[in-house]
Amino acid sequence: MNTINPSFTRTEADNTGRTDTHHSKLYLAAWRWHFYAGLYVIPFLLILAITGMAMLWTNTLAGRDGERITVVAEGQAMAVSRQAAAAMEAVPDGNLVQYIAPLSSEQAAIFGVKTADDTLVIAVNPYTAEVLGESSRENGWYSLFDNIHGSLLLGTTGDRLIEIAASLTVVLIATGLYLWWPRKSGLLAALIPNVRARGRVLWKSLHVSVGAWVSILLFVFLLTGLSWTGIWGEKLVQAWNTFPAEKYGAPQSDSLHASMNHGGIKQVPWALEQTPMPASGSDAGAGEQVAEQPIDIDSLASFARTLGFEQRFQLNIPQDDTAVWTISRDSMSSDSTDATTDRTVHVDQYSGKVLADITFQDYSIYGQAMAAGVGFHMGTLGSWNIALNTVFCLAVIFLCVSGVVMWWKRRPSAAGRLVAPPLPADMPQWRGATLCGLAISLFFPMAGVTLLTVMALDYLLLSRIPAVKRVFS
Repeated sequence: MNTINPSFTRTEADNTGRTDTHHSKLYLAAWRWHFYAGLYVIPFLLILAITGMAMLWTNTLAGRDGERITVVAEGQAMAVSRQAAAAMEAVPDGNLVQYIAPLSSEQAAIFGVKTADDTLVIAVNPYTAEVLGESSRENGWYSLFDNIHGSLLLGTTGDRLIEIAASLTVVLIATGLYLWWPRKSGLLAALIPNVRARGRVLWKSLHVSVGAWVSILLFVFLLTGLSWTGIWGEKLVQAWNTFPAEKYGAPQSDSLHASMNHGGIKQVPWALEQTPMPASGSDAGAGEQVAEQPIDIDSLASFARTLGFEQRFQLNIPQDDTAVWTISRDSMSSDSTDATTDRTVHVDQYSGKVLADITFQDYSIYGQAMAAGVGFHMGTLGSWNIALNTVFCLAVIFLCVSGVVMWWKRRPSAAGRLVAPPLPADMPQWRGATLCGLAISLFFPMAGVTLLTVMALDYLLLSRIPAVKRVFS
């Protein structure tokens, strides 16, 4: 929300060399930080909004795993093992790692098959065992958009760059709301754009109103997105909100739940990713047995139904001597539209005993918020969620474009100048502003590092070296 006070322009500030009121000084300071944050954030927000919308509609139209293939329901579905055999015939050198039950009786079943260098997704007609399609989970469109969205295809470096951008967007929201806050007009009037205006005034009015409407929603998206990042997410909040494996009462393996994220796409609930998996081969277990022997994909699929897993669920298949069968359902993976039904059940591959049964109620408060928040973030909670997220992404794109347009319209004729808002002298109430900046820095470390870096550059270079000062003034 890059806006200025209509009664106080940059030209007036330049001519007087000072501001006349505390409000004007604070306004210019907030505008300056809004400008600096926007310089870095706008390209990233554009990428995140565009790829986020691409992921949303790829999942809606084709399915994250290409599973939205319609079939004709013809009597009773074949045994899951028969369907799996058909999938394996299509990839004879692969290893079966996952079965995803159809969302409805008129959709294909999905099998994940791991090869030497990829994870393939095989769609099978559950009534005829006919292979309907084959796609790459790691090299498909959804995976491409997801990798750009999460790391810019740059791995850890991209993750850090996006975390900085997301953290600075918090600064953008805080300063933008301060610039927008109505001081003379009513709150309702400030939320309605002045469509009768023209030129830069119209762009500013639209930018301010749209920004005010989406600011809270943007903050929710930032929190859920930041919770997946490598520093604030993985090292801080996720580490403190991970489900404790000690509650299993069963031996733990060396693998984490994150190992079930086949192909790099997130499939494991956030609150479980860092939790060690239980290990098969002990006498531990709740005493419940798989109804039929031997313990195989058919008996586990049947057992999942007896446990209450209706319609779509995921079944991960043991890959070594200590691994477990894992039955799961979560809204993040489009298994359901209700995060409170999230459930993960681990079954010993030898005895068939339930080693762990983890539900939404077992998550921490933040873990529960993430279970609901991530599904909301990804647009998997229903048609209303898809519509809302689409409008939100378009609004973010508009804010980025309108911010650039407003800067372009107020730039000076001289080339090579960014025209940053001037830094006011004798800043009033600087202690309050410093405390706000400190709070943001402590809560979001990458934002703190970036703010300190920009402040140092602003003080040491931008304000002291004439050639650099001319570019940024």
